[in-house]
Amino acid sequence: MKSLKGTKTAQNLMNVFAGESQAKNKYQFYAKIARKEGYAQIGDIFDETAHNEEMHGKIFFRYLLNDFTGEDLQVTGSYGVGMGTTLENLKTAAKGEDEEDTLYLKFAAEAREEGFEEIAASFTHIHGIEAHHRDRFLRLAKNIEEGIVFKRPEVHEWICTVCGYVHVGEEAPQVCPACKHPQGYYELRAENF
Repeated sequence: MKSLKGTKTAQNLMNVFAGESQAKNKYQFYAKIARKEGYAQIGDIFDETAHNEEMHGKIFFRYLLNDFTGEDLQVTGSYGVGMGTTLENLKTAAKGEDEEDTLYLKFAAEAREEGFEEIAASFTHIHGIEAHHRDRFLRLAKNIEEGIVFKRPEVHEWICTVCGYVHVGEEAPQVCPACKHPQGYYELRAENF
């Protein structure tokens, strides 16, 4: 690959490395809040997304290693500060993912213009992942707003993520009859394999 020195793409890579790194940390904070509020599955989703963001940061950072190892690069960007309820955090996270989604398409075009096809492809692929993250956060926020995280208008299978007990009904039990963990450890049973 040709040198990244003096390119927009190098600056974009450093900026998104910083952005992905701060997103990872925020999502880990948000996961703890979700669990504290009784939303274990949402906590798990925040943790999973944090891991995804870490991997995105690693992908972008690796491109910089050949030309910039041992150097300091400036980061330009703005990153939201704040933690709220799980609902607020989901909306904040969705907004951040939407911004990344839009930005990564722009950065892909700039990388392509500068002749970095492999980097452009990485931005394009990760843009699709960020769109999925945004949509998932918005669905989870809607579930909280509509009061359907643990209750649905039709019968479903609900599984306790602690012991595996399966309850069939419109609503997850307040307390698991098998292991006595609270409702927050239930999720809709979905076996997609």
